[in-house]
Amino acid sequence: MSTHTLAVLAENKPGVLSHIAGLFSRRAFNISSLAVGPTQDERVSRFTIVVDGASTPVDQVCKQLEKLVRVLKVVELSEGGAVERELALIKVRVDPAVRGQLLEVAGVFGASVVDMSPTTLVLEAVSSPAKLDALLAMLDSYGTCELVRTGRIALARGAGVITDDGPASTAFPEPAETAA
Repeated sequence: MSTHTLAVLAENKPGVLSHIAGLFSRRAFNISSLAVGPTQDERVSRFTIVVDGASTPVDQVCKQLEKLVRVLKVVELSEGGAVERELALIKVRVDPAVRGQLLEVAGVFGASVVDMSPTTLVLEAVSSPAKLDALLAMLDSYGTCELVRTGRIALARGAGVITDDGPASTAFPEPAETAA
């Protein structure tokens, strides 16, 4: 599946999420992942929206989003040009005889045990979506009882930042080289 990650800056006002979700609904575009949170400016929220590029005309989505009154900026983050992370909480059935194996698998993937009962473990994993998928595949044989994923968040790599005042810019210039 070809996915596209959009970074959207919007006014931090009631109803903005509803307007954005409504646009996707009216156009019959599917959202694969949606994460919303505040930015360093309390007046602005940042949406990370992941859409399936095969079934959704991404250029059209961007143009339609930019037309919304409360949307300040829309940027498509290039694949490989962004750091992407997702949080998952995973409840796994565990037989005491294989608890050590399960903990070893969790450790390899950087997952932490956040809750334990005699028959289950709850793991917390923060990583790229692909690495989370690999962890879930490994845990399948143990018996995943319950799973919740936050949805993808992403930031462009490098010094460029996305602000609502013009194109993506470099807010923090690279240090100048000094002559020795």
